[in-house]
Amino acid sequence: MSPLTVLVTAAGAPGTAALLRALRENGERELRLVGCDMSERSVGRFLCDTFAVVPPGADPGFPGAVVDLCAREGVDAVIPQSSHDLAGLAAARGELESAGVAALVSSPETVRRANDKAECYRLLDEAGVPVPAFRRVRGRDAFVAAAAELGYPGQPVCFKPVASSGSRGYRVLDPTVDRAHQLLRERPGSLALRREDVAELLPEEGGDELLVMELARGGERTVDGIAKAGRILLGHPKTREAMRAGLAMYFRTLDDPELLAVGERAVRTLAIEHFFNVQLVGDLVIEVNPRISTIVYQEDLNLPYLGLKHALGEISKEELAALHSRVRTSRRALRYFDQVEWDGD
Repeated sequence: MSPLTVLVTAAGAPGTAALLRALRENGERELRLVGCDMSERSVGRFLCDTFAVVPPGADPGFPGAVVDLCAREGVDAVIPQSSHDLAGLAAARGELESAGVAALVSSPETVRRANDKAECYRLLDEAGVPVPAFRRVRGRDAFVAAAAELGYPGQPVCFKPVASSGSRGYRVLDPTVDRAHQLLRERPGSLALRREDVAELLPEEGGDELLVMELARGGERTVDGIAKAGRILLGHPKTREAMRAGLAMYFRTLDDPELLAVGERAVRTLAIEHFFNVQLVGDLVIEVNPRISTIVYQEDLNLPYLGLKHALGEISKEELAALHSRVRTSRRALRYFDQVEWDGD
């Protein structure tokens, strides 16, 4: 098969090393990998064949920088890794496709709805997808009122910015937690807060929009895969376990048709294309990411490479669906930290 050049954005993301390795070890063809990131201190600088620094994904200059990089390096396809890159890349999708570059990103409207967590919850709730009870608020008084409506202080609640990525900005409000134990025994960043701790930091009116919601409880699970026109072509559920610094470090593939059906409804509601990740805590969907996330890899089921082939028209949706039987529910994945060394800046 002919060689391909693939651009991977956010090449400093935690999943970069495993993703790049899977793309290289596809078993069919040689891939030339181009990485880009807003920081030069990105592992993609060392693991990709070529690397470039680009503006942050939210910067107005990001889409143009990606288009220019694709033209300069002869890129055939772009795989985004960060939610922050999606809006700019979706806006540039038409220009990229006109230049013969497949951008593995959903439509601008899908990206907007998924990145706006409150809007995402509203749409999912209307479609019958189980989500936490929530309120969209701005300002101190609205925040305090929303927490009370959701049961605080009788029960803990949580909140995060309406526009955020992953666990950034996520905090729990719980007046009963042993805060002294957390202060002295737990890692930074895991402290629960009281409502008054947050309220004093918020402006009386205005400020950032927040999503205040019931605290979902239970084990964490996700549905990951490849979608087309809002339908799952190939995907599977897995657990998310052993959290460290907001990242799951251990995963188990599951045989759970009901969970897969929940993922299907979420993907259909948001009309997701290409890679997706639907995250649940207990039975509630708390996050939908229209991008690639942590993958449990198999030697005979290389999801990133299969998604790439589908975007390039090299494998049909029927052929992808037929591969579902290969998913091994005995599969486990353990993440770990590694490092690279070099001389110079």
